[in-house]
Amino acid sequence: MKSIDQIAAELAGYDPNSLRADKVNAFLAELVSPVVDIETIGLFDGLNRVLAHDIISPISVPPHDNSAMDGFAFDGAQLSISNTLELKIIGTALAGNAWQGVIGHGECLKIMTGAIMPEGLDTVVPQEMVVLNAEKTHITIAPKVLQQGDNRRKTGEDLQQGSPALLKGAHLTPAALGLIASLGVPTVKVYRKVRVAYFSTGDEILSLGDAPREGAVYDSNRYTVFGLLTRMGCEVIDMGVVRDEPALLEAAFVDAANAADAIITSGGVSVGEADYTRAMMKKLASESSDGSGGVAFWRIAMRPGRPMAVGRIGTKSSVLFGLPGNPVAVMVTFLAFVRPALLRMMGSSASSPPLLKARSTEAIRKKPGRTEYQRGTVTTALDGTLEVKTTGSQGSGVLSSMVQANGLIVLHHDQSSVEIGDEIDVMMFDGVI
Repeated sequence: MKSIDQIAAELAGYDPNSLRADKVNAFLAELVSPVVDIETIGLFDGLNRVLAHDIISPISVPPHDNSAMDGFAFDGAQLSISNTLELKIIGTALAGNAWQGVIGHGECLKIMTGAIMPEGLDTVVPQEMVVLNAEKTHITIAPKVLQQGDNRRKTGEDLQQGSPALLKGAHLTPAALGLIASLGVPTVKVYRKVRVAYFSTGDEILSLGDAPREGAVYDSNRYTVFGLLTRMGCEVIDMGVVRDEPALLEAAFVDAANAADAIITSGGVSVGEADYTRAMMKKLASESSDGSGGVAFWRIAMRPGRPMAVGRIGTKSSVLFGLPGNPVAVMVTFLAFVRPALLRMMGSSASSPPLLKARSTEAIRKKPGRTEYQRGTVTTALDGTLEVKTTGSQGSGVLSSMVQANGLIVLHHDQSSVEIGDEIDVMMFDGVI
Protein backbone atom coordinates (compact mmCIF):
# COMPACT_ATOMS: atom_id res chain seq x y z
CA MET A 1 0.00 0.00 0.00
CA LYS A 2 1.41 3.36 -1.03
CA SER A 3 2.06 5.99 1.62
CA ILE A 4 0.53 9.45 1.47
CA ASP A 5 3.91 10.91 0.52
CA GLN A 6 4.40 8.38 -2.30
CA ILE A 7 1.01 9.18 -3.79
CA ALA A 8 1.69 12.92 -3.61
CA ALA A 9 5.12 12.48 -5.22
CA GLU A 10 3.59 10.67 -8.20
CA LEU A 11 1.16 13.51 -8.94
CA ALA A 12 2.83 16.06 -11.18
CA GLY A 13 2.25 19.60 -9.98
CA TYR A 14 0.90 18.48 -6.59
CA ASP A 15 0.66 21.46 -4.24
CA PRO A 16 -1.30 20.88 -1.00
CA ASN A 17 -1.61 24.63 -0.43
CA SER A 18 -3.26 25.23 -3.79
CA LEU A 19 -4.37 21.84 -5.11
CA ARG A 20 -6.31 21.79 -8.36
CA ALA A 21 -9.70 20.13 -7.93
CA ASP A 22 -9.08 17.97 -11.00
CA LYS A 23 -6.10 16.33 -9.24
CA VAL A 24 -7.99 15.27 -6.11
CA ASN A 25 -9.68 12.16 -7.50
CA ALA A 26 -6.40 10.83 -8.90
CA PHE A 27 -4.93 11.08 -5.40
CA LEU A 28 -7.94 9.42 -3.78
CA ALA A 29 -7.98 6.57 -6.31
CA GLU A 30 -4.51 5.61 -5.06
CA LEU A 31 -5.36 6.22 -1.41
CA VAL A 32 -8.30 3.81 -1.12
CA SER A 33 -8.53 0.07 -1.71
CA PRO A 34 -11.62 -2.04 -2.49
CA VAL A 35 -13.04 -4.26 0.24
CA VAL A 36 -12.41 -7.97 -0.36
CA ASP A 37 -14.97 -9.70 1.88
CA ILE A 38 -17.80 -11.39 -0.05
CA GLU A 39 -21.23 -12.53 1.08
CA THR A 40 -24.16 -14.30 -0.57
CA ILE A 41 -27.55 -12.59 -0.31
CA GLY A 42 -31.05 -12.95 -1.71
CA LEU A 43 -32.23 -10.61 -4.47
CA PHE A 44 -34.58 -8.68 -2.17
CA ASP A 45 -31.52 -7.64 -0.17
CA GLY A 46 -29.47 -6.74 -3.23
CA LEU A 47 -30.49 -3.15 -4.00
CA ASN A 48 -27.42 -0.85 -4.17
CA ARG A 49 -25.00 -3.71 -3.50
CA VAL A 50 -21.99 -4.41 -5.73
CA LEU A 51 -21.54 -7.72 -7.54
CA ALA A 52 -18.46 -9.72 -6.57
CA HIS A 53 -18.67 -12.09 -9.55
CA ASP A 54 -19.83 -12.21 -13.16
CA ILE A 55 -23.36 -13.50 -13.63
CA ILE A 56 -23.46 -15.85 -16.62
CA SER A 57 -26.91 -16.43 -18.05
CA PRO A 58 -28.00 -20.03 -17.40
CA ILE A 59 -30.78 -19.73 -19.97
CA SER A 60 -31.60 -17.79 -23.09
CA VAL A 61 -33.93 -14.82 -22.58
CA PRO A 62 -36.50 -15.17 -23.95
CA PRO A 63 -36.26 -18.98 -23.90
CA HIS A 64 -38.30 -19.34 -27.10
CA ASP A 65 -39.62 -17.27 -29.98
CA ASN A 66 -42.73 -15.47 -28.75
CA SER A 67 -45.21 -12.82 -29.72
CA ALA A 68 -44.41 -9.20 -28.90
CA MET A 69 -48.11 -8.24 -28.79
CA ASP A 70 -51.70 -9.41 -29.01
CA GLY A 71 -52.60 -10.21 -32.61
CA PHE A 72 -52.51 -12.98 -35.18
CA ALA A 73 -49.49 -15.16 -35.99
CA PHE A 74 -48.85 -16.53 -39.46
CA ASP A 75 -46.16 -17.34 -42.02
CA GLY A 76 -44.97 -13.94 -43.21
CA ALA A 77 -43.88 -15.33 -46.58
CA GLN A 78 -47.52 -15.00 -47.65
CA LEU A 79 -47.46 -11.19 -47.46
CA SER A 80 -47.79 -9.27 -50.70
CA ILE A 81 -46.78 -5.70 -51.44
CA SER A 82 -49.74 -5.20 -53.75
CA ASN A 83 -52.58 -7.49 -52.61
CA THR A 84 -54.52 -7.96 -49.40
CA LEU A 85 -53.98 -11.19 -47.51
CA GLU A 86 -56.91 -13.16 -46.14
CA LEU A 87 -56.24 -15.78 -43.47
CA LYS A 88 -58.44 -18.26 -41.64
CA ILE A 89 -58.30 -18.27 -37.82
CA ILE A 90 -57.87 -21.86 -36.63
CA GLY A 91 -57.10 -21.42 -32.93
CA THR A 92 -55.72 -19.33 -30.07
CA ALA A 93 -52.25 -19.42 -28.47
CA LEU A 94 -52.11 -18.21 -24.87
CA ALA A 95 -49.05 -17.14 -22.89
CA GLY A 96 -47.64 -19.95 -20.77
CA ASN A 97 -48.95 -22.78 -22.95
CA ALA A 98 -47.51 -24.06 -26.21
CA TRP A 99 -50.20 -24.36 -28.89
CA GLN A 100 -50.45 -27.86 -30.31
CA GLY A 101 -51.36 -28.33 -33.96
CA VAL A 102 -50.34 -27.69 -37.53
CA ILE A 103 -51.00 -24.46 -39.39
CA GLY A 104 -51.23 -24.58 -43.14
CA HIS A 105 -51.07 -22.07 -45.97
CA GLY A 106 -53.79 -19.42 -45.70
CA GLU A 107 -54.25 -19.98 -41.97
CA CYS A 108 -53.35 -18.01 -38.84
CA LEU A 109 -53.49 -18.28 -35.10
CA LYS A 110 -54.87 -15.75 -32.66
CA ILE A 111 -51.98 -15.12 -30.24
CA MET A 112 -51.45 -13.29 -26.95
CA THR A 113 -48.38 -11.27 -25.92
CA GLY A 114 -45.63 -13.61 -24.70
CA ALA A 115 -47.17 -16.75 -26.18
CA ILE A 116 -44.79 -19.18 -27.90
CA MET A 117 -44.66 -18.83 -31.67
CA PRO A 118 -45.65 -22.20 -33.17
CA GLU A 119 -43.32 -23.90 -35.64
CA GLY A 120 -43.45 -22.34 -39.09
CA LEU A 121 -44.87 -18.98 -37.95
CA ASP A 122 -42.63 -15.93 -37.93
CA THR A 123 -44.86 -12.84 -38.09
CA VAL A 124 -47.54 -11.28 -35.88
CA VAL A 125 -50.03 -8.71 -37.11
CA PRO A 126 -51.47 -6.52 -34.30
CA GLN A 127 -55.19 -7.03 -33.85
CA GLU A 128 -55.88 -3.34 -34.58
CA MET A 129 -54.31 -3.69 -38.04
CA VAL A 130 -56.68 -6.40 -39.34
CA VAL A 131 -60.26 -6.51 -40.55
CA LEU A 132 -62.36 -9.34 -39.11
CA ASN A 133 -65.21 -10.79 -41.11
CA ALA A 134 -68.69 -10.85 -39.57
CA GLU A 135 -68.33 -14.43 -38.38
CA LYS A 136 -64.87 -13.66 -36.91
CA THR A 137 -63.42 -16.66 -38.68
CA HIS A 138 -61.13 -14.80 -41.09
CA ILE A 139 -58.89 -11.72 -41.04
CA THR A 140 -57.79 -9.47 -43.87
CA ILE A 141 -54.42 -7.68 -43.85
CA ALA A 142 -53.88 -4.66 -46.13
CA PRO A 143 -50.70 -4.56 -48.25
CA LYS A 144 -47.58 -2.64 -47.15
CA VAL A 145 -48.57 -2.42 -43.46
CA LEU A 146 -46.37 -5.28 -42.28
CA GLN A 147 -43.10 -7.04 -43.09
CA GLN A 148 -42.17 -10.65 -42.60
CA GLY A 149 -40.77 -11.18 -39.07
CA ASP A 150 -42.52 -8.20 -37.51
CA ASN A 151 -43.56 -8.38 -33.85
CA ARG A 152 -41.73 -11.62 -33.08
CA ARG A 153 -39.28 -11.83 -30.19
CA LYS A 154 -36.54 -14.28 -31.03
CA THR A 155 -35.01 -16.82 -28.67
CA GLY A 156 -32.08 -15.23 -26.82
CA GLU A 157 -32.89 -11.78 -28.21
CA ASP A 158 -32.17 -10.28 -24.76
CA LEU A 159 -29.52 -12.72 -23.51
CA GLN A 160 -27.99 -15.87 -24.95
CA GLN A 161 -27.40 -18.84 -22.68
CA GLY A 162 -23.78 -18.79 -21.50
CA SER A 163 -23.27 -15.07 -22.15
CA PRO A 164 -22.46 -12.54 -19.38
CA ALA A 165 -25.58 -10.90 -18.00
CA LEU A 166 -23.83 -8.65 -15.46
CA LEU A 167 -20.15 -8.19 -14.74
CA LYS A 168 -18.27 -8.11 -11.46
CA GLY A 169 -18.39 -4.59 -10.04
CA ALA A 170 -21.87 -3.83 -11.33
CA HIS A 171 -24.13 -1.85 -9.01
CA LEU A 172 -27.39 -3.69 -8.39
CA THR A 173 -30.00 -1.19 -9.53
CA PRO A 174 -33.74 -2.02 -9.70
CA ALA A 175 -33.27 -2.90 -13.38
CA ALA A 176 -30.33 -5.19 -12.56
CA LEU A 177 -32.37 -7.01 -9.92
CA GLY A 178 -35.11 -7.61 -12.48
CA LEU A 179 -32.60 -8.88 -15.02
CA ILE A 180 -31.12 -11.36 -12.53
CA ALA A 181 -34.61 -12.54 -11.54
CA SER A 182 -35.47 -13.11 -15.22
CA LEU A 183 -32.66 -15.68 -15.30
CA GLY A 184 -34.14 -17.63 -12.41
CA VAL A 185 -31.16 -16.78 -10.19
CA PRO A 186 -32.30 -16.36 -6.53
CA THR A 187 -29.03 -15.28 -4.86
CA VAL A 188 -25.94 -13.25 -5.72
CA LYS A 189 -22.44 -12.84 -4.34
CA VAL A 190 -21.69 -9.26 -3.38
CA TYR A 191 -18.95 -7.36 -1.61
CA ARG A 192 -19.78 -6.57 1.97
CA LYS A 193 -20.97 -3.06 2.63
CA VAL A 194 -18.31 -0.42 3.21
CA ARG A 195 -18.60 0.74 6.80
CA VAL A 196 -18.43 4.53 7.17
CA ALA A 197 -18.39 6.33 10.52
CA TYR A 198 -19.14 10.04 10.58
CA PHE A 199 -19.41 12.84 13.09
CA SER A 200 -19.52 16.61 13.29
CA THR A 201 -17.05 18.62 15.35
CA GLY A 202 -17.27 21.95 17.14
CA ASP A 203 -18.55 23.56 20.32
CA GLU A 204 -20.94 25.68 18.27
CA ILE A 205 -22.88 22.68 16.95
CA LEU A 206 -26.27 21.81 18.45
CA SER A 207 -27.88 18.39 18.16
CA LEU A 208 -31.59 18.17 17.42
CA GLY A 209 -33.46 18.53 20.68
CA ASP A 210 -30.91 20.93 22.20
CA ALA A 211 -32.19 24.33 23.25
CA PRO A 212 -31.07 27.18 20.98
CA ARG A 213 -28.24 29.35 22.25
CA GLU A 214 -26.48 32.43 20.97
CA GLY A 215 -23.74 31.71 18.42
CA ALA A 216 -24.72 28.07 17.97
CA VAL A 217 -26.27 26.31 14.96
CA TYR A 218 -28.12 23.05 14.58
CA ASP A 219 -26.14 20.24 12.95
CA SER A 220 -27.38 19.56 9.41
CA ASN A 221 -24.25 17.88 8.09
CA ARG A 222 -24.82 14.54 9.83
CA TYR A 223 -28.22 14.25 8.17
CA THR A 224 -27.07 15.07 4.65
CA VAL A 225 -24.05 12.76 5.03
CA PHE A 226 -26.33 10.02 6.38
CA GLY A 227 -28.60 10.39 3.34
CA LEU A 228 -25.72 10.42 0.87
CA LEU A 229 -24.11 7.32 2.40
CA THR A 230 -27.37 5.42 2.72
CA ARG A 231 -28.30 6.10 -0.90
CA MET A 232 -24.91 4.72 -1.96
CA GLY A 233 -25.51 1.50 -0.03
CA CYS A 234 -22.90 2.01 2.71
CA GLU A 235 -23.22 0.76 6.28
CA VAL A 236 -23.45 3.99 8.25
CA ILE A 237 -22.24 4.58 11.80
CA ASP A 238 -23.52 7.87 13.22
CA MET A 239 -21.28 9.10 16.03
CA GLY A 240 -23.10 12.37 16.69
CA VAL A 241 -21.49 15.69 17.54
CA VAL A 242 -18.04 15.73 19.17
CA ARG A 243 -16.95 18.78 21.17
CA ASP A 244 -13.58 20.50 20.77
CA GLU A 245 -11.98 18.67 23.67
CA PRO A 246 -8.85 16.55 23.10
CA ALA A 247 -10.05 13.53 25.07
CA LEU A 248 -13.44 13.45 23.36
CA LEU A 249 -11.94 13.91 19.90
CA GLU A 250 -9.35 11.20 20.45
CA ALA A 251 -11.96 8.75 21.70
CA ALA A 252 -14.21 9.51 18.71
CA PHE A 253 -11.42 9.03 16.18
CA VAL A 254 -10.19 5.82 17.84
CA ASP A 255 -13.69 4.34 17.99
CA ALA A 256 -14.36 5.33 14.38
CA ALA A 257 -11.06 3.93 13.13
CA ASN A 258 -11.66 0.62 14.93
CA ALA A 259 -15.22 0.25 13.64
CA ALA A 260 -15.13 1.57 10.09
CA ASP A 261 -13.36 1.34 6.76
CA ALA A 262 -13.75 5.08 6.26
CA ILE A 263 -14.33 8.09 8.49
CA ILE A 264 -16.03 11.34 7.51
CA THR A 265 -15.83 14.44 9.70
CA SER A 266 -17.15 17.93 9.09
CA GLY A 267 -15.41 20.99 10.48
CA GLY A 268 -12.04 21.53 12.09
CA VAL A 269 -9.74 21.19 9.07
CA SER A 270 -9.08 24.83 8.22
CA VAL A 271 -5.57 26.16 8.74
CA GLY A 272 -5.25 28.10 11.96
CA GLU A 273 -8.50 26.93 13.54
CA ALA A 274 -8.38 27.01 17.33
CA ASP A 275 -9.37 23.41 17.90
CA TYR A 276 -7.77 20.02 18.29
CA THR A 277 -9.13 18.14 15.29
CA ARG A 278 -6.10 18.58 13.04
CA ALA A 279 -3.67 17.60 15.81
CA MET A 280 -5.69 14.49 16.64
CA MET A 281 -5.76 13.43 12.99
CA LYS A 282 -1.97 13.72 12.81
CA LYS A 283 -1.49 11.81 16.04
CA LEU A 284 -3.65 8.85 15.01
CA ALA A 285 -2.17 8.79 11.51
CA SER A 286 1.17 7.78 13.00
CA GLU A 287 -0.34 4.63 14.51
CA SER A 288 -0.79 2.80 11.20
CA SER A 289 0.61 -0.70 11.64
CA ASP A 290 2.02 -0.95 8.11
CA GLY A 291 3.48 2.54 7.89
CA SER A 292 0.96 3.67 5.29
CA GLY A 293 -0.77 6.13 7.60
CA GLY A 294 -0.67 9.88 7.26
CA VAL A 295 -2.90 12.86 6.72
CA ALA A 296 -2.64 15.49 4.02
CA PHE A 297 -4.25 18.86 4.72
CA TRP A 298 -5.29 20.56 1.53
CA ARG A 299 -6.33 23.96 0.37
CA ILE A 300 -8.15 23.02 -2.81
CA ALA A 301 -8.52 25.67 -5.49
CA MET A 302 -12.29 25.41 -5.50
CA ARG A 303 -15.44 27.08 -4.30
CA PRO A 304 -17.18 26.12 -2.07
CA GLY A 305 -15.12 23.71 0.01
CA ARG A 306 -11.53 24.89 0.03
CA PRO A 307 -10.18 23.13 3.18
CA MET A 308 -10.08 19.33 3.22
CA ALA A 309 -8.06 16.61 4.94
CA VAL A 310 -7.52 13.08 3.62
CA GLY A 311 -5.43 10.18 4.77
CA ARG A 312 -5.29 6.94 6.71
CA ILE A 313 -5.50 6.76 10.49
CA GLY A 314 -5.51 4.14 13.24
CA THR A 315 -4.06 0.66 13.41
CA LYS A 316 -6.42 -0.53 10.65
CA SER A 317 -5.46 2.37 8.36
CA SER A 318 -9.05 3.54 8.00
CA VAL A 319 -9.48 6.13 5.25
CA LEU A 320 -10.18 9.63 6.53
CA PHE A 321 -12.15 12.35 4.77
CA GLY A 322 -12.04 15.58 6.78
CA LEU A 323 -14.57 17.86 5.12
CA PRO A 324 -15.23 21.58 5.65
CA GLY A 325 -17.89 22.64 8.11
CA ASN A 326 -20.24 24.67 5.92
CA PRO A 327 -23.28 22.58 4.85
CA VAL A 328 -23.09 23.20 1.10
CA ALA A 329 -19.31 22.68 1.07
CA VAL A 330 -19.82 19.31 2.78
CA MET A 331 -22.20 18.14 0.05
CA VAL A 332 -20.12 19.51 -2.81
CA THR A 333 -16.89 17.90 -1.61
CA PHE A 334 -18.74 14.66 -0.94
CA LEU A 335 -20.20 14.55 -4.46
CA ALA A 336 -17.03 15.65 -6.21
CA PHE A 337 -14.46 13.62 -4.25
CA VAL A 338 -15.73 11.35 -1.48
CA ARG A 339 -18.41 9.55 -3.50
CA PRO A 340 -16.01 8.43 -6.28
CA ALA A 341 -13.54 7.20 -3.64
CA LEU A 342 -16.21 5.26 -1.77
CA LEU A 343 -17.43 3.67 -5.00
CA ARG A 344 -13.91 2.38 -5.53
CA MET A 345 -13.85 1.03 -1.96
CA MET A 346 -17.16 -0.73 -2.64
CA GLY A 347 -15.59 -2.56 -5.58
CA SER A 348 -17.94 -0.76 -7.96
CA SER A 349 -17.11 -0.30 -11.62
CA ALA A 350 -19.42 2.74 -11.71
CA SER A 351 -17.94 6.13 -12.42
CA SER A 352 -19.05 9.57 -11.34
CA PRO A 353 -22.21 10.90 -13.00
CA PRO A 354 -21.41 12.23 -16.48
CA LEU A 355 -21.33 15.97 -16.96
CA LEU A 356 -24.15 17.21 -19.15
CA LYS A 357 -24.00 20.25 -21.41
CA ALA A 358 -26.57 23.01 -20.90
CA ARG A 359 -26.88 26.59 -22.14
CA SER A 360 -26.59 29.23 -19.45
CA THR A 361 -29.54 31.61 -19.27
CA GLU A 362 -27.51 34.14 -17.33
CA ALA A 363 -24.03 35.61 -17.15
CA ILE A 364 -21.83 34.09 -14.43
CA ARG A 365 -18.68 35.81 -13.20
CA LYS A 366 -15.64 33.57 -12.81
CA LYS A 367 -11.88 34.06 -12.70
CA PRO A 368 -9.49 31.34 -13.92
CA GLY A 369 -7.48 29.63 -11.20
CA ARG A 370 -10.09 27.62 -9.29
CA THR A 371 -12.97 25.23 -9.93
CA GLU A 372 -16.40 26.51 -8.93
CA TYR A 373 -19.44 24.37 -8.22
CA GLN A 374 -22.57 26.51 -8.37
CA ARG A 375 -26.03 25.28 -7.57
CA GLY A 376 -28.17 25.28 -10.68
CA THR A 377 -31.59 24.35 -12.04
CA VAL A 378 -31.65 22.54 -15.39
CA THR A 379 -34.77 22.70 -17.56
CA THR A 380 -35.66 21.76 -21.13
CA ALA A 381 -36.08 24.67 -23.55
CA LEU A 382 -38.78 24.83 -26.22
CA ASP A 383 -36.29 23.63 -28.85
CA GLY A 384 -35.53 20.53 -26.75
CA THR A 385 -32.07 21.62 -25.58
CA LEU A 386 -31.07 21.89 -21.94
CA GLU A 387 -30.87 25.25 -20.18
CA VAL A 388 -29.46 26.03 -16.75
CA LYS A 389 -29.58 28.94 -14.34
CA THR A 390 -28.14 29.40 -10.86
CA THR A 391 -30.35 29.22 -7.79
CA GLY A 392 -29.26 32.72 -6.75
CA SER A 393 -26.98 33.32 -3.80
CA GLN A 394 -24.08 30.84 -3.82
CA GLY A 395 -22.94 31.22 -0.21
CA SER A 396 -21.65 27.96 1.28
CA GLY A 397 -24.14 28.25 4.14
CA VAL A 398 -27.22 28.66 1.91
CA LEU A 399 -28.51 25.13 2.42
CA SER A 400 -31.88 25.85 0.81
CA SER A 401 -30.10 26.29 -2.53
CA MET A 402 -29.21 22.57 -2.53
CA VAL A 403 -32.90 21.75 -2.20
CA GLN A 404 -33.89 24.12 -5.01
CA ALA A 405 -31.13 22.88 -7.36
CA ASN A 406 -31.19 19.72 -9.44
CA GLY A 407 -27.51 19.85 -10.33
CA LEU A 408 -24.15 21.52 -9.84
CA ILE A 409 -22.83 23.89 -12.48
CA VAL A 410 -19.16 22.96 -12.86
CA LEU A 411 -16.93 25.87 -13.89
CA HIS A 412 -13.50 24.37 -14.45
CA HIS A 413 -10.13 25.54 -13.16
CA ASP A 414 -9.00 27.36 -16.31
CA GLN A 415 -12.46 28.59 -17.26
CA SER A 416 -13.39 32.27 -17.14
CA SER A 417 -16.72 34.10 -16.99
CA VAL A 418 -19.80 32.66 -18.69
CA GLU A 419 -21.98 34.68 -21.06
CA ILE A 420 -25.68 34.15 -21.73
CA GLY A 421 -26.04 31.28 -24.21
CA ASP A 422 -22.66 29.68 -23.43
CA GLU A 423 -22.63 25.91 -22.98
CA ILE A 424 -21.45 24.83 -19.54
CA ASP A 425 -21.07 21.53 -17.69
CA VAL A 426 -23.61 20.34 -15.13
CA MET A 427 -23.36 17.44 -12.67
CA MET A 428 -26.93 16.26 -12.14
CA PHE A 429 -28.22 15.21 -8.71
CA ASP A 430 -30.84 12.64 -9.71
CA GLY A 431 -30.15 9.36 -7.94
CA VAL A 432 -27.18 10.84 -6.09
CA ILE A 433 -28.30 13.47 -3.60
